[in-house]
Amino acid sequence: MNKIWLYLEDGTFIEAKSFGFEGTKTGEIVFNTSMSGYQEIMSDPSYAGQFVVFTMPEIGNVGCNANDMESKTVYSAGAIVRNYQKRYSNFRAETSFGDFLKEHQSLGICDIDTRFLTKLIRDNGPQMMIASTEISDKALLKERLANSPRIEEVNYIKEVSTKEPYEHTSGSWDPINQCYKEALPLGKKIVVLDFGVKRNILNELRQTGLAVEVIPYDFDVDALIARYQAKEIDGVFLSNGPGDPLILTEEAAKIQKLIAAKVPMFAICLGHQLLSIAHGHKTYKLKFGQHGGNHPVSNQATKKVEITAQNHNYNVPDSICDIATVTHINLFDQTIEGVKYNDEPIFSVQHHPEASPGPHDSKYIFEEFAKML
Repeated sequence: MNKIWLYLEDGTFIEAKSFGFEGTKTGEIVFNTSMSGYQEIMSDPSYAGQFVVFTMPEIGNVGCNANDMESKTVYSAGAIVRNYQKRYSNFRAETSFGDFLKEHQSLGICDIDTRFLTKLIRDNGPQMMIASTEISDKALLKERLANSPRIEEVNYIKEVSTKEPYEHTSGSWDPINQCYKEALPLGKKIVVLDFGVKRNILNELRQTGLAVEVIPYDFDVDALIARYQAKEIDGVFLSNGPGDPLILTEEAAKIQKLIAAKVPMFAICLGHQLLSIAHGHKTYKLKFGQHGGNHPVSNQATKKVEITAQNHNYNVPDSICDIATVTHINLFDQTIEGVKYNDEPIFSVQHHPEASPGPHDSKYIFEEFAKML
């Protein structure tokens, strides 16, 4: 393994080992508490522009395979782990995690105190950092980082969204037969606004029997409304995605038009945040975000606690209660996790009910969307 050097904007300078793509990348550093699913995390488009610190100390044990991809490539700047296991052991594995990162041009950083980094983020919040196998000089790294755009200044959905519309046909994963299920017969049809959608979200939507059409982020909103009014489609799904939702002013304006046209909508993560902004309630940045597969959420209707998967740095404000009913509350910090808008066929959640791998306590939400249509 070659050496790699990290510089954080607070002045932290660390030497570590490289096991992935070699080069220089900048991004925001966050930590993830998931015990498994490193491939799904790294291929989640919502991590575009971010370095992911894994609190699970052993990473790489089960290798990687094509079926576990959440998108076509890796958009994350890199993975930061305590111990990297090059020798993987799993009957589904096709390649090592290191080779996977090399193929998708994402940095792999190991032999580093991830507990220290996690505490640093938890105490001081996420910050920008640079990592390089090419530059070892602290001053040069500091200068390169200072001249790089911050995550809140970049519209990453232009990079992660599909370029052309397409129909999604596969259902959810069948672990017994090791294949994607044959989805239920087609019923209602929805359009997915792709801001960086995860494949397993599409699988779960399709598994409910919905016909699923995915379209780019820069869609024609008037044409979409006309399709709904002509009964060509029955509703719209707003996907997850990366970056600061407040910079997506054009997208929020289009969503306002969909709201005014009374189009039924369901949203997850970034889509949930964009709905709030479109309703006039601006999002805010959490101290260190919520990233992991083990976050307890209270369902306000059933009073049950659902263990959920999370991946976000931004949240909707408490003022959303003026126009919506809160359906879910995060039990770690009491932040809003889900809302149903009053007198509108619209609801959304902040967490990820499709979690793969991860808890499946919230999968019923996809069925609720299908029933609403």
